[in-house]
Amino acid sequence: MSKNKMLSRTLLAVLIGAAAFGAQAAEDTGLYVGVGAGQSFVDEGVYDDEDTAFSVFGGYQFNRYFAIEASYNDFGKLEPEGAGQAVEADSAALTVVGTVPFTDKFSGYAKAGFHSWDLDTPIAGVIGTSDDSGTDPTYGVGLQYRFTDSVALRGEYSRFEAEDLDLDLAQLQVRFDF
Repeated sequence: MSKNKMLSRTLLAVLIGAAAFGAQAAEDTGLYVGVGAGQSFVDEGVYDDEDTAFSVFGGYQFNRYFAIEASYNDFGKLEPEGAGQAVEADSAALTVVGTVPFTDKFSGYAKAGFHSWDLDTPIAGVIGTSDDSGTDPTYGVGLQYRFTDSVALRGEYSRFEAEDLDLDLAQLQVRFDF
């Protein structure tokens, strides 16, 4: 069985489990949206660069421990060292989010899922093929501080795999719950 197929089945099982658990523990449930800004990082081959990155996200919180989240991430422009073509990258992701509350206002979380990435130009020698798009795993960790019942500040570090290229994203996010 291929690695992506096994990851897909595992993610599906986690999503179903989270939905079932969320139906039983109905506290802290609802829709949320947010925005983030920070830095993207890449260190692969001749590409060793960072740029300003932005994201928008939204999800459904099943309970205080589990959520499903969708996001759009703009990694900015990746500049090669020396000669070469700059590349712009973005992705759309779907992840499951597991949260561990430390206090009523402060929590940590981890997320894992898949993202559909797109480069405006293929990167020969860095990406395993000459493709300029694909679907690969993404994962990350973060901390969240809740100011009110509807507004929270998050600090997050995520990795987005794109074949042989690893795009890292560190950002501050504001989350709005409904």
